[in-house]
Amino acid sequence: MQQFQVPQFINIEDQIVGPLTLKQFLYLLGGGAFVIVTYSFLPFFLFLLVGLPVATLCSLLAFFKYNEQPFSKIIFSAINYYLKPRLYIWKNIPPPAHKQGEVVKKIDAASVPTLTESKLSDLAWSLDIKEKTKR
Repeated sequence: MQQFQVPQFINIEDQIVGPLTLKQFLYLLGGGAFVIVTYSFLPFFLFLLVGLPVATLCSLLAFFKYNEQPFSKIIFSAINYYLKPRLYIWKNIPPPAHKQGEVVKKIDAASVPTLTESKLSDLAWSLDIKEKTKR
């Protein structure tokens, strides 16, 4: 009988560049390139307004995890939450209150079908026969 080696730790990403995974490296590379471009082309005040938030976002995307979930998944879930409609599985709606002046409509007894004793016994007998014949 052949033996096969079962892979271990398949949910951990491979470290490609030093201690960084490929995603972390690309986030930091893109953020660093954007910061360098903004630093070289914009005045220092605008660089602080634009470059630092982008650098912070890229470092959060690369390293921050909340409840073992990466920050990119948290952002994606937040965007979906705000853009998609909510689905209420159960929403309790209280019955409408009747005012004192309103008359509640009553159902006439004539409109409700009634079962006679013979119809009821016929139905019970037919169900009993069907149950016994299935066995």
